Amino acid sequence: MSNAIVIIPTYNERENVALIIQAVLALPRQVDILIVDDNSPDGTAAIVEVLQREINQSGARLHLMQRAGKQGLGTAYIAGFKYALEKGYTFILEMDADFSHDPNDLVRLIDACETGATDMAIGSRYVTGVNVVNWPMGRVLLSWFASRYVRFITSMPVFDTTAGFICYRRKVLETIPLDEIKFVGYAFQIELKFKAWKYGFKLKEVPIIFTERTRGQSKMTPGIFKEAFVGVVQLEIGSWFRKYKA
Repeated sequence: MSNAIVIIPTYNERENVALIIQAVLALPRQVDILIVDDNSPDGTAAIVEVLQREINQSGARLHLMQRAGKQGLGTAYIAGFKYALEKGYTFILEMDADFSHDPNDLVRLIDACETGATDMAIGSRYVTGVNVVNWPMGRVLLSWFASRYVRFITSMPVFDTTAGFICYRRKVLETIPLDEIKFVGYAFQIELKFKAWKYGFKLKEVPIIFTERTRGQSKMTPGIFKEAFVGVVQLEIGSWFRKYKA
């Protein structure tokens, strides 16, 4: 077993799932994989099951968690975090299935936590400017201003507050009460960073290039942005009445 595992939530990702698994397994550093599938109607989980029989003959590196239905990105990650903690992984990562995150950058995120005294390494689109490929300008501006808005409301020292490409040291996820995480979309990503920062953990942004998916359909909805806009205020006000003990 590796000391690192990447959690990849899936819903209707049959066009990407085999390719992303193969790309992660081909990395120069061993990283195990947990696919959390929300009962994809397109048969995503069945593809993973076939790959498991091939890949795990020499050791269990590909894991699959199947859930009853579409329950949201945040709950998928929470389930994955609990699984990874139970199995004893030291470094727990999250990434998308659609290659918007370059699998090669997983190694850079782990290195930042392993050698850089960092507790949470964030694959950042905005720490060195705007590093986004194939997004319409309106979406780039919306995402960039959303992160600026979060920084303004919370004072959190992170440029890409909605980033979903992250490596955690296990102690971060052991400290944050996972059952109390409230949000499921963009606000979920903000909430994890906010609470890690409030608990005193060291956050570091690692510059990446984010590329819009070329296969499958985006899961982005207006409701996700609305949740983030309102949720940030709720997070900040809630923190006034709570003590965060490391």
